[in-house]
Amino acid sequence: MKSKTSNQQFNLPPYHQLPAMGLYLKQVVTYLQQCVAPFESVKVTSSMVSNYVKHRLISLPQKKLYDREQIAQLLFIIVAKNVLEQADLRKAIQIQEETYSTEVAYNYFVQELGNVSRYVFGQQTTLERVGQEHTKQKQMLRNVIMAFAYREYLYQFFERVKAN
Repeated sequence: MKSKTSNQQFNLPPYHQLPAMGLYLKQVVTYLQQCVAPFESVKVTSSMVSNYVKHRLISLPQKKLYDREQIAQLLFIIVAKNVLEQADLRKAIQIQEETYSTEVAYNYFVQELGNVSRYVFGQQTTLERVGQEHTKQKQMLRNVIMAFAYREYLYQFFERVKAN
């Protein structure tokens, strides 16, 4: 499929490039939407982010400011919620918290999302091995990302068909 996405990079910023200073809700939403812009089906709203806080998928912002760790968690949630029910999403977050720090888990997620997306959209012919160890947690994450990437591919494919 030739799409505008095929010319874009599927790279979320690494953890160290996420905003270090706190961001207010509106700023967070704008930042998140810019990060996920190559994924055309993904939309981010203030009420979505507020609901993730309300349902305790992420911690409460401190003095209404969201920090780097919360932004990393939100980027994962925004992708994973497209293919996981809320209970499974909560379990995936719990598994991550028990296994890896947010920084390590997020950076792996970013690498794998780029890898899988480039593969699904035909920008590379094989899936690369990401990371040193291959655990059941990482396999679960890869499968979540694969489901998301194929869903996104189909969304963009049918959007192009409708446009023609």
